[in-house]
Amino acid sequence: MNDQSQRTLVRSLQEYLRGIAGGLLFSLPLLYTMEVWWAGFIAHPLRLLIYVLATFSLLLGYNRYGGLRRSASPLEVAIDSVEEMGLGLIIAAIFLWLLGRITADMSPDEIAGQIIVEAMTVAIGVSVGTAQLGGGEGDQQTDSGMKSNSSSADPDPTPFLTENNGDFGGQLTIALCGAVLFAANVAPTEEITQIAVESNSWRLVGFALVSMILGAMILFYSNFTGTQRFSKKRGIVNVIYGTVVTYAIALVASAAILWFFGRFDGMSLITCLAQTVVSGLAATLGASAGRLLLQ
Repeated sequence: MNDQSQRTLVRSLQEYLRGIAGGLLFSLPLLYTMEVWWAGFIAHPLRLLIYVLATFSLLLGYNRYGGLRRSASPLEVAIDSVEEMGLGLIIAAIFLWLLGRITADMSPDEIAGQIIVEAMTVAIGVSVGTAQLGGGEGDQQTDSGMKSNSSSADPDPTPFLTENNGDFGGQLTIALCGAVLFAANVAPTEEITQIAVESNSWRLVGFALVSMILGAMILFYSNFTGTQRFSKKRGIVNVIYGTVVTYAIALVASAAILWFFGRFDGMSLITCLAQTVVSGLAATLGASAGRLLLQ
């Protein structure tokens, strides 16, 4: 595989990662909302079909006029829209299963209805995230139209939340702000308690792993806006360290917000821990992607 092919593959993977993160950033509250779950049960198939067609039309329009490749041909716009729709369906299915909303005893109609209702918003988030959250590649254009080398502006970039980072305290504070901002959207709801009570230990482990994987992908591999200075030195130790610290911040923020809203009152220790892990997924998105958007 030549260098050009490798760059194209890396760019495509980064676009997919930004799409996944964007889909979750813009739709996560809906994935945690009981009313949206029930809408999937009661929606008529014709209504669902209209919903899908309307969303696909929106994707076509957005990709044509505001997408990542504005000079794309109609066929490329259609392909991008189909990919975003498919990615939205996959993300919605995975997270609905992780949240315990999809089970083996449900009928195919019930499963399909829930996935479709959630996936349409996720698909729009995928499209917006892919196009608008990118950090560019290589050299950046200045206002005067001249190219400036990123290394001259930041000669010694350091990874996110590493021990040798002189701005560790500032990064920690911003990450905590992002975690609180996102966790506060879901932590006060009854759905968090319901999901936590219904989740077994393996599902909670899944929540933790998915949270850390998402955090690592966003911070080090997605080419999000603002990540370039962190991802240039992404050795395995730095990636692991930054991911673990980010997740720890997310759990602290989740626990604090849950306690503030009285979600720990009268609950057992294991239920409190489960609630923290469940809401920690949103907090991790905030501590990573949200932190980048705050700066």
